[in-house]
Amino acid sequence: MDALSVVALVAASAAVAGIARRTVVPAPLLLVAAGLVASYLPGVPAYTLDPHIVLPLILPPLLHIAALDSSYLDLRANIRPIALLSVGYTLFATLVVGWAAHLVIPGLPLTAALVLGAVVAPPDAVAATAVARRLRLPGRITTILQGESLVNDATAITAYRVALAAAVGEGITWGEGVGMFLVAAAGGVGVGLVLMVPIHWLRTRLGEPLLQNTLSLLIPFVAYAAAEHVHASGVLAVVVVALFLGHRSWQVDFATRLQEEAVWRMAAFVLESAVFALIGLQLAPVVGQIGSFSAQEVAGYAVLVFGVVVASRFVWVFPATFVPRMLSRRIREREPGVDWRAPVIVGWAGMRGVVSLAIAFSIPVLTSAGEPFPARNLILFLTFTTVIGTLVVQGLTLPALIRALKLPERDPLSVTLAEAQAQSEASRAAERRLEELVADPANALPGPLLDRLRTVLEHRRNSPWERLGAVNPVTGESADGTYRRLTREVIQAERAVFVRLRDERRIDDEMMRALLRRLDLEEAAAYREASG
Repeated sequence: MDALSVVALVAASAAVAGIARRTVVPAPLLLVAAGLVASYLPGVPAYTLDPHIVLPLILPPLLHIAALDSSYLDLRANIRPIALLSVGYTLFATLVVGWAAHLVIPGLPLTAALVLGAVVAPPDAVAATAVARRLRLPGRITTILQGESLVNDATAITAYRVALAAAVGEGITWGEGVGMFLVAAAGGVGVGLVLMVPIHWLRTRLGEPLLQNTLSLLIPFVAYAAAEHVHASGVLAVVVVALFLGHRSWQVDFATRLQEEAVWRMAAFVLESAVFALIGLQLAPVVGQIGSFSAQEVAGYAVLVFGVVVASRFVWVFPATFVPRMLSRRIREREPGVDWRAPVIVGWAGMRGVVSLAIAFSIPVLTSAGEPFPARNLILFLTFTTVIGTLVVQGLTLPALIRALKLPERDPLSVTLAEAQAQSEASRAAERRLEELVADPANALPGPLLDRLRTVLEHRRNSPWERLGAVNPVTGESADGTYRRLTREVIQAERAVFVRLRDERRIDDEMMRALLRRLDLEEAAAYREASG
């Protein structure tokens, strides 16, 4: 694949994702559909997923982004359901899907069937994050889905390696397989724990935001490569490091945080768009490699595997939700109000994604004995149909299911009230600190500057409370909405003057860019302070 093909993929997927934002169709589904159509268009290059690119170069930044946006405290508070899904369900799905495929598909060895089970077992981190972000699921469900998707790739990849070793004839025992799993998991966590503190220390010591963000871009690749080098789980290493850095992000310079947020948001948009488009583009090469199986046979096998994948999740989720509560009073006290609707949503929100396809494409063509890997092309096809089926069927129906179940939503009024109370407490602390500082002659300020600083603190304290107030009867805006709009208008007037002065050669381009950057920062600050 040449450079122009890569550029075309990124540009086209970004354009489709941009169009999706103006429709009711979720971007992942529109991107997959576009990829499916494009895979048969003349002149479109053959975009084959290379596991040597996807796993070490695309998966780490996607996991890093998802982990940075997750809450370490929320994940820790929900560690039990997350572990039951990310480890327990993934292994359960591997065994159930593998056993079902072995029973139904003639001549498919159990070891090869377990390879298929491990490949389709993990729900996708990108899909889970996209769904949670788009549908505004309740906080606990969102945390559980995100936490599961951060860890289950490590479980699936390790299970895949164990099943693959048995399938290619390396003579691995079940005890050795369990040992490989434990070593990979413990090693990945260990590598993450070793790296997270020095990386964070380095981030806080680098004084230049450009260097800090360069380091930020390298972190997921370094963590993944370091863990894989010692045969540990690179996925877990990336997640551990990213959770620690996200939890401690407040200790990094503000300019670094602003740049880092913009950089990673752009990276997430580009990578997620390209990944879902790549999934759809696999249709033509996968279908072309089915081989001797008839269309009726592969269609039947595809429906079977999809059905087992969906059903096995419900079979696991409901007991995993309610059995621990039945057995432990402590769990019942800590997790009140859990009803049947939450496991229904968690059970249906099991979309598969690019990791499953990348793992499937890494299946070797030949075994250790030099014989063709059993039903390799069929496993590729069944992985593809399962990924597409879950994305389309579950992705399209999940919003309607959530509306039908009428899940309790977070009350916007209570959210704003909590924000206002937190901001009020912080502003009082800031005002006390300001008075302490200006009492020292070394911190003397002219009256207008001191008044401006006090006004900024007062506005920051009052802004959340204003969102609880009346709406402007003319414009329909709240007070902070009007403030944000007027700020944008007056800054735009200043910006136009700076450009005119540059055009008249009264200031040079360098000075204009410096003045515009100052305005940009003021506008961004005003928007954040007044945003609800």
